[in-house]
Amino acid sequence: MTQAGRQGSPRKRGQNSAQNNAGGFGSRGGSGRSGAARGGAKGAPKSPERKRGERPQAKGSGAAPFANERFGRNLGPVRDGRKTAAPLPQHKPRTRAEMNDEGVRLQKVMANAGVASRRVCEELIEQGRVEVNGQIVTELGTRVNPETDAIHVDGVRIQTNEHLVYMAFNKPRGVVSTMDDPEGRPCISDYLRPGTPERLFHVGRLDTNTEGLLLLTNDGELANRLSHPSYEVPKTYVVQVRGPMPHGVGAQLRRGVELEDGLAKVDSFKLVDSTPGFVLVEVVLHSGKNRIVRRMFDAIGFPVQRLVRAKIGPIGLGDQKQGTIRKLGKQEVGHLMAAVGL
Repeated sequence: MTQAGRQGSPRKRGQNSAQNNAGGFGSRGGSGRSGAARGGAKGAPKSPERKRGERPQAKGSGAAPFANERFGRNLGPVRDGRKTAAPLPQHKPRTRAEMNDEGVRLQKVMANAGVASRRVCEELIEQGRVEVNGQIVTELGTRVNPETDAIHVDGVRIQTNEHLVYMAFNKPRGVVSTMDDPEGRPCISDYLRPGTPERLFHVGRLDTNTEGLLLLTNDGELANRLSHPSYEVPKTYVVQVRGPMPHGVGAQLRRGVELEDGLAKVDSFKLVDSTPGFVLVEVVLHSGKNRIVRRMFDAIGFPVQRLVRAKIGPIGLGDQKQGTIRKLGKQEVGHLMAAVGL
């Protein structure tokens, strides 16, 4: 497998966490492994009353879904509801007799999908934190069909199809965002391990000189939704330009810049760092137009020197090294699905 060296750092001291999240600006930050939520001390006051729309939290030790995962544990439940820019798949309602006689017990399916132990899965069901096809289920005898039923835990969709894969690739500069290249340039397939499914979709193209996050999957439905503009999945970029940058540039980008194919604007703009000679900024936008970030900064008179995509929706690079590919955690996959109404 071809390995790419990490890019040089534009500075050596005073690194900012936003730069570390860019997966290449400055030195590596702390570990991307978030610590598991710790239980409260004995005799601690009760949790405050939940706000409307919030889901109940686990009671008792160890009753947290996806607690053993390496990545994505800090994402928590889906609290703001799932987007429904397009109708969700319709599932034929089943009678209680059918639910009792057919399929696999719900807690077993959840445990096999890596949610938690079967005992903890039973607790989650009894607490009303599990949905099957949009309906909350609290009976432990409920049976489901793992191949057709949509199961959510705390609003997070669990993936029961073992043949589907979801990966994050930190693309180095100089790599083409295709699976193969007729000109022989480095491409995505050069970084895949033997045995990886052949037909993978890459979500979100990056031009050759842009670094950062690409999602890889063989889940065609998810890939299509993530790429469709109607779902408005936000993307976060860290941009290096020549400084100094005058006040008002962020407001200008938020208002919008007129390009040859129409008005383009960012959702948010944040100054990350400023030193003599260059400026780092973080921008978030949901447009998927070709080379949109570079064209916007060109239009305001600040050509991009270096560009890294740090996040797609809820998935971030963290401290993932350039040129590496990792599998997404099950909670990360669930949040990604929730972002596009699955």
